Amino acid sequence: MIRVLVVVDGGYFGVHACSLLRSQDDIDVLGMVPLDGELVARAVAVGPDVVVIDSEFMVSQVLPTAADLRARIRGVAVLVLCDPNKRGMLPPRRHGGDISFLLKDLSGAYLADSVRRLAAGERIVHPLLQAASLNTARELSTRELEVLGLAAEGESVAEIAGRLYLSGGTVRNYLSAVIFKTGARNRLDAIRIVRKAGWLR
Repeated sequence: MIRVLVVVDGGYFGVHACSLLRSQDDIDVLGMVPLDGELVARAVAVGPDVVVIDSEFMVSQVLPTAADLRARIRGVAVLVLCDPNKRGMLPPRRHGGDISFLLKDLSGAYLADSVRRLAAGERIVHPLLQAASLNTARELSTRELEVLGLAAEGESVAEIAGRLYLSGGTVRNYLSAVIFKTGARNRLDAIRIVRKAGWLR
């Protein structure tokens, strides 16, 4: 049996993915948990083979949590479901590590087959998402948004560096780049501008 944990960020997001996977004889859905600060601890406690993240958050805001899951649970595969029609929901062009990305509206058979492939050690990025990501011009990189998203949550430069396995200087460089690209006065102003533009929630 493939042990799957479905992660959502509130409301009814994720129910569809959960119900699709529960219909498969070889997939054991361990539950549906919220995308919050306790997620990694909850996931470690149940030990899934695959974590499916069905969220409305920007991909840049999901990546740190996905990296934490990969670091804390040996061999776990992380799948992020994306809507290419929503701003900030495309997979990163260069950064993404071993995280997989699929469309939100895929069929039950496709989702289940993808979970099986992930459990077998494959990495998947849906071709439509990959093409859209490569063809979309973005002023801010996914990594810059990832760093800014953590700063928006109140994390210090040292905390961001620890979570993303970067040096403090690199984190400061990313924050400086965001401030410059957005024309902001400072970090808080950059967060305000990026949120207003719809790149962060």
